[in-house]
Amino acid sequence: MTAELTRRQELPTTDDLPKLPYRLAVPVRAVASRYFARKYDLHVHHQELFPRTGPVLMTPNHLSLLDGPLLGATAPRMLHQLGKIEAFGGLQGLFLRRIGQIPIDRTSYDPLAIRRSIKVLRDGRVLSIYPEGTRGAGDFTRIRLGTAYLAMVTGAPILPVALLGTRLPHGDVEGFPPAGSRVDVVYGEPFTVDRVSFPRRHSDVRAVADQIGDMLRAHIKAAVAATGHPLPGAPDKKDPDD
Repeated sequence: MTAELTRRQELPTTDDLPKLPYRLAVPVRAVASRYFARKYDLHVHHQELFPRTGPVLMTPNHLSLLDGPLLGATAPRMLHQLGKIEAFGGLQGLFLRRIGQIPIDRTSYDPLAIRRSIKVLRDGRVLSIYPEGTRGAGDFTRIRLGTAYLAMVTGAPILPVALLGTRLPHGDVEGFPPAGSRVDVVYGEPFTVDRVSFPRRHSDVRAVADQIGDMLRAHIKAAVAATGHPLPGAPDKKDPDD
């Protein structure tokens, strides 16, 4: 009975997947962190809340094109980040894969991307996923199911992250804030949800996603109050493929 429960908890299986690469990401992070520290008035808050070991499911809000590179460069640990498959073409795609990033096809269910994400967490690494699924107001109004599913499968702690200033009010989601702009990265208190054995019903995943959304919205509200740095609001322009 115990063996059967363990088998059901571990579905989907990931033993056949190789570990994602990360060695190239180490020097890239070092260079990029210095670049962002010089380019922006960067403030990172409560970095001590970032777990130094073990799996972490990092959940930042999503405002602009700057978010992924900035977090990848400044987080205390190397990140494996989920990104839209459209960004993984050509030399850029080769580079992103070499630094351990995960393409995902958002037009349909992508089992390989999901299994790779689970593998990252089971290997005790850090996975960054945007719960909103797209760039926008960054207020966590809409939470997709992916974060909840990964948390329910792995039991990994969820780390809230508030990004403030990576897009200016009325700014374009495809652009970057001007040099010298204030940017705040605010880490929150990690929390967990219960692991759930296979099968995981859609209604249960939705309920957990709603619970996670409440926690993330509370974190954004607290981060704005603590820093005095408001969210930029909805963007004027939006990439139809984002």
